[in-house]
Amino acid sequence: MTAVSPSASGKPAGDRPRRAEVLDVLRACADPVSIAHVAEAVGVHPNTARFHLDVLVDQGAAIRTLDEPSGPGRPRTLYAPRPGMDRGGARRYQTLSRILVSTMASGAAAEGDALAAGRAWGAHLVLSPPPFARTDERRAVDALTTLLADLDFEPRHVPEPGGPGRIRLEHCPFLELAEEYGHVICPLHLGLMQGALTRLDAPVRAERLQPFAEPGACLVHLAAGRSSEG
Repeated sequence: MTAVSPSASGKPAGDRPRRAEVLDVLRACADPVSIAHVAEAVGVHPNTARFHLDVLVDQGAAIRTLDEPSGPGRPRTLYAPRPGMDRGGARRYQTLSRILVSTMASGAAAEGDALAAGRAWGAHLVLSPPPFARTDERRAVDALTTLLADLDFEPRHVPEPGGPGRIRLEHCPFLELAEEYGHVICPLHLGLMQGALTRLDAPVRAERLQPFAEPGACLVHLAAGRSSEG
C-alpha cells in the first residue's frame, strides 16, 4: 500500500478539516489501512487518527475490520471508506416528493391510492398495544395524537360531549405539497389515521379530514365505533 503524504491534497494540512484528510487517505488506498498508516500519512498522533477514524465509522463514511494475523499476536484494526457516494452534501427530498406526488396525482385513482397507502403506513407506524390489552376510546385518541405528534402535525384533541370529538392539526409537515396536491396529500393523511385506529382495533373512527378548516389548522372529525376498513 502506498502512503499518502500530508500534502497529497495540494493544500496545507491546516486548510482542510482533519477528518476530511483522514477520509482522503482511506479513499486513496486500494486496501484497508491501519491506524498507524493513517497517522503517518496525515502527520498526527495515532490516538488522534483513531479518534477521527472512529467518528467516520459512526457517521457511516468508513468501515472497520479486523485483520487476523497468520501467527501469534492480536488482530490489527483496519479501516476503509464505505463503498458508495459521499454521504455529505445537500439533499433535495422536497423536489423528489413533488416529482412522485405529481406523478401519483395524475392517475384516475389517485385519491383512493393515497388513502390506501396512508392506511397501510398508519398501521405500520402506530405503537401497538400489548397483547390482550383492549384499547378504549381515550387510549385510542391518545395513541393517535401521539403518532400525529411524532409526525410533526402538532395535534390538539378537542373533546366533545357524547363523542370522541375532533383533532386540530396545527401544523402540516407537507404543507407545500398539500397546497398543490391536496387531493392526494389530504387523503394520505386521513388514511394514516384510519390505518392506525384500525390497527389498534379502536372504538373510534377518523371519519373526515377537513383541510384548512380554521385559521392555522385542519380538522379531523372523529366518530365512535370501529372501522370496517382492513
